[in-house]
Amino acid sequence: MSSLLGATALSIAPGRVEIAVDVRTEFLQPHGNVHGVVASALADSAAGYAAQTLLAAGVDVVTVEYKINFLAPGFGTRLRAIGEVLRAGRTLQICTADVFAEQNGEARRFAHMVATMMAVEA
Repeated sequence: MSSLLGATALSIAPGRVEIAVDVRTEFLQPHGNVHGVVASALADSAAGYAAQTLLAAGVDVVTVEYKINFLAPGFGTRLRAIGEVLRAGRTLQICTADVFAEQNGEARRFAHMVATMMAVEA
């Protein structure tokens, strides 16, 4: 995500990761809001990285499934996603991610994801 979207990590803690990306013109729908695929990719990455923080070296994660709800149009100059692990099992981890659109010092949550991540050998 860092090379494709320009995402950067803001904070990393066990079971919690926060990432952000500056909004570019090519991320937008015709009405000026962020396209859902961009928000989904950012949320999936935040949730996956949060899951990764709880795994041993040499173990990776893949997304098994996710559901995303768009709560409002995503208007802003920067997107920030917070991924958290709700439950970590031996193989599956249940995670959430919230995506915020930031503009003029204000942040508005516009998407919420619930995802299942699976631990796999790297």
